[in-house]
Amino acid sequence: MYRTHTCGQLRAENDKSVVTLAGWVHRRRDHGPLIFIDLRDRYGLTQVVFDAANDAAVHAVASEARSEYVLRVTGTVRLRPSDAINADIATGAIEMVATSVEVLNTAKQSPLLINRDGNEEEPLRLKYRYLDLRRERMQRNLIMRHRFVKFIRDFLDAEQFIEIETPILTKSTPEGARDYLVASRVHAGEFFALPQSPQQMKQLLMVAGYDRYFQIARCFRDEDLRADRQPEFTQLDMEMSFVDMEDIIDVVERLFTAMVPAVVPHKRALTPFMRMSYDHAVERYGSDKPDLRYGLELVNLSDVLAGTQFQVIQNALSTGGTVKAICVPGIAGYSRKQIDELTDIAKQNGAKGLLWVAIPAEGGEVRSSFAKNVEPSEMQAILSATQAAAGDMVLIVADSYKVVTAVLDKLRRECANRLNLADPNVLAFAWIIDFPLVEWNEGENRWDAAHHPFTAPLDSDVGLMDTDPAAVRAKAYDLVLNGYEVASGSVRIHQRAVQQKLFDLLGISRETSELQFGHMLEAFEFGAPPHAGIAPGIDRIAMILADEQTIREVVAFPKTQQAQDLMMGAPSPVDERQLRDLHIKLR
Repeated sequence: MYRTHTCGQLRAENDKSVVTLAGWVHRRRDHGPLIFIDLRDRYGLTQVVFDAANDAAVHAVASEARSEYVLRVTGTVRLRPSDAINADIATGAIEMVATSVEVLNTAKQSPLLINRDGNEEEPLRLKYRYLDLRRERMQRNLIMRHRFVKFIRDFLDAEQFIEIETPILTKSTPEGARDYLVASRVHAGEFFALPQSPQQMKQLLMVAGYDRYFQIARCFRDEDLRADRQPEFTQLDMEMSFVDMEDIIDVVERLFTAMVPAVVPHKRALTPFMRMSYDHAVERYGSDKPDLRYGLELVNLSDVLAGTQFQVIQNALSTGGTVKAICVPGIAGYSRKQIDELTDIAKQNGAKGLLWVAIPAEGGEVRSSFAKNVEPSEMQAILSATQAAAGDMVLIVADSYKVVTAVLDKLRRECANRLNLADPNVLAFAWIIDFPLVEWNEGENRWDAAHHPFTAPLDSDVGLMDTDPAAVRAKAYDLVLNGYEVASGSVRIHQRAVQQKLFDLLGISRETSELQFGHMLEAFEFGAPPHAGIAPGIDRIAMILADEQTIREVVAFPKTQQAQDLMMGAPSPVDERQLRDLHIKLR
């Protein structure tokens, strides 16, 4: 055997045992006749002592070893002196005195610091990802992710779910983002698509009678990337038959409530999960994925300032816009530079500017960017409506509803971050419901599905599909966590006539719907049961559980924000013969 124990396994009870370890040189400390090497594997560290007085040849090998050399060491375990015990590591009560050592492989000087976080630029880390993954932080993240996924599998198995794999090569259908296409060699000029999600397959599994399905599914979307997006990602795909929204919410809430103490026991989930409508979430927080670990709720000032002569506000209100504010504690003393930073955030998100009022903590005169433009009574009304107190600053935006909510959402998050208002160990899950079924696409002059085209309308709103589509609410539900959407689901349409009615509303012709979704429409005529589902994002939730800022830190081999694999050099050109086999000619 290469080893009898791992580098994180030995304890005081192993005293005087002869053992063999194998791993990487984590640190090396040379004290002349004594050399200490911390040997590392993914289980931990063990301090190994190489004593020239015991064996000069073994000591000589250790003297040549460098960081990240791979060693196999045999020796005797002994207890450390009480004043030398390292309480920071699990093996800190013992050390191993080497009697033989073998260099299994040497290592060049690493471009990354493995034994500590070197704060290297991300491109360097991704190019040498196999080295980056040796680090304790990355190992901790991936092990936590493994436990998270294992918990899901065990929980859903106990709930009578069946794990079923669905195809990776499938049909290209309009589902919101661009497809990744795969050319067919056998069928010239035709293409497979990589699945954006197994949406149609899981609904067809319901038609097939598998009433509780799940899958740890790989999904692919060719869309612009950001911190919480990758071109390929993993989701927990779930579908259930003979259920409605409450059944889905129940099983998912129980899943995550039980997962937190099992996988991240240092964190606390707020239970029961809060629930609010889409309109309510945007009205109060400016977003349909609010972070509920802190307040800073939006306050509507439109009625309070309805009669003002201040042109900025009057212009917004007269054109159907709104005026909203947030009251931020403790920043009344902000400098002009700091206020300009907040103003820049407002402008970057569509506002023409930012209005502000600051109430000094020490008392004295209120500072404001617009005090001379409003009556004293109007200023007092603003302070009363926002419940502003000494030390607070009120940030106000007057514009269209969409701009106002988007800007105050960004400012709310920025101020909470600056003030450390969000407890990283609190998990504030919430359900957002009553989404619109469709949204008007001004550029294309048509209705688009707000969720996806298989989402059922509320029973009470079906009649409005003909007369007032904008008022139709969907049987859709999102799970949000600490400011991120972490799951999205809906009750599905299971009757051909209703599905066709929605396709008609979306402007999908009968010919196109038959070509793209004919298999679904036909399946609904063979006894499709009522069904519903949801798809929590594994990467995004793991990112939050690991206290990371991007999902790249919880994915073993991620792409950059330019959708490149720097380690493999992908995407890359391919041989002309391969293109010829696939009937492709570049232009």
